[in-house]
Amino acid sequence: MQHIKIYHSQSLRTAPDQPEIIIEGPVSPEKLQELTMHTKLDAFRRPKEQLEALIEIAGLPEGRIILAKDGSTIVGYVTFHYADEIERWSQGNMKDLIELGAIEVADDYRSIGLGKKMIQLAFEDDQMENVICFTTEYYWHWDLETSKLTVWEYRQMMEKLMKSVDMIWFATDDPEICSHPANCLMVRIGKQVPISSVEQFDRVRFQQRFMY
Repeated sequence: MQHIKIYHSQSLRTAPDQPEIIIEGPVSPEKLQELTMHTKLDAFRRPKEQLEALIEIAGLPEGRIILAKDGSTIVGYVTFHYADEIERWSQGNMKDLIELGAIEVADDYRSIGLGKKMIQLAFEDDQMENVICFTTEYYWHWDLETSKLTVWEYRQMMEKLMKSVDMIWFATDDPEICSHPANCLMVRIGKQVPISSVEQFDRVRFQQRFMY
């Protein structure tokens, strides 16, 4: 299984007097070590600990980090990697099943489309066509307080974001996803993924026999 990583970068300036934001990736661990995390990137861990996690993911064969930076400060990031060993999604031992694990943008940089641009950059040049990419959306990870959105408005926003790279809703009997109707599984099956991998993924998605 070959993991294709093709570096891309683009710049974004929201106004003539605003600083230029660079969106780039997949970035190397060495590149990440030169940068600092924005203090508001704390949804999953403290910023310093999250940067250490990004460095670790960037060094994995399948791992990729796409980021947005203002100068030398990371203001947003997206992670791609294999599912954690304790999760159902690792049970099929699939080398071509990659999780879009986390996406986070600092409060001051929201509403300018960074999330969408970072995700789209990850799929440039067909570099993800030989994998199944999935993401699990859980409402308890959503920043409902800052965004002032309802659970369903936030779900709609996340679904629209994932659809920008042709990820679509897939059914599953996973207990965590089924625990709340706003939770969902979004999936993109690359054009070069063999049918055997699609069938294996179906067996991972549905593990209770009556659900088939």
